[in-house]
Formats: sequence, structure tokens, C-alpha cells
Amino acid sequence: MLAKVDALLAEVDSDRNHLLSATIYVQDMSLFAEMNKLWDAWIPAGHAPARACVEAAMASPELLVEISVTAAILEARA
Repeated sequence: MLAKVDALLAEVDSDRNHLLSATIYVQDMSLFAEMNKLWDAWIPAGHAPARACVEAAMASPELLVEISVTAAILEARA
């Protein structure tokens, strides 16, 4: 999921340094500690966005985590 977020950010000329907020949906809160460890390793130091994590039913049962982010888009450099 985090690799997909990276790819989507790159498509709009942004990156994880420019995340403004994130909502993380986990299938079961028992997954929170594992998800949080991966998230903390993925987020650059000093660039953690506002974040919420909630337990939610997934659209597909094989999904354990879904992530929604809002990020700033970098201005084109002349």
C-alpha cells in the first residue's frame, strides 16, 4: 500500500515529504502496532502529517489496510 501511495504522489509531482494528512483504515485494530511500525519507517523524520487510524470493513476481505492521503503538489520549477 505504501509503494502505491509513493507512485500516486509521484504522478502528481509530490512525495511523502509533502503529506498534509493521512487516514489509515485497518481491518482489525490488532494490526495497529504492525501498521504503525511500517508507517513510522516509511515517513521521513520531521515530516509526519496529521494522521487518523480507524478500524473499518474493507471493500475486499483480503485487504488489511487502506490509506487515504492529502499532499501538497510541488510547484513547477522554471
